Amino acid sequence: MPNVETTVTTPSHSERTEKDFDAMLLRNKAMLWHVCADYSLGREWSMEDRMQEVMVSLWRSFGQFEGRSSEKTWVWRVATNTMLQLRRKADRSIVTETIENDTEADAGTADENLRQLNQLIDTLPEKESTTIRAFLDGFSYKEIADMTGSTVGAVAMRIARTKRRLKQMFEKENNTY
Repeated sequence: MPNVETTVTTPSHSERTEKDFDAMLLRNKAMLWHVCADYSLGREWSMEDRMQEVMVSLWRSFGQFEGRSSEKTWVWRVATNTMLQLRRKADRSIVTETIENDTEADAGTADENLRQLNQLIDTLPEKESTTIRAFLDGFSYKEIADMTGSTVGAVAMRIARTKRRLKQMFEKENNTY
């Protein structure tokens, strides 16, 4: 009886199908939603619009994913870059936008604090905001270093400084020095 080896192969980047793409989206759906929710683009951008833009970007680059990083890291990077591009575009087209608070919620509620934190992160320079969002999304320092082209030490330092800066900004905004 001949020796038969059974191997499971994953499709090469040129052989990926729509079914593979759908499976990848399913595996990363929660993270994609979270990345899209993190970036404010103005009222005309619904969550569906954001997700659609990210999925189009993922589809366009899906055949080029070579597996040099984890799928999760690659998906996060494409989604984040897409949202940053959309933000730049929105910033150019929207000079100012008033922020209306539709609820009568206390300023001390968790939802309000989260909304405020996201607004503060939006004011940070791009490199800092991208790094802190990745950290808040649960990526390790190593993964963030790979995604941003930095060293682990530089990422750790950037996160520590950004956390201190956000804390100071939050305290200043809420008069809680």
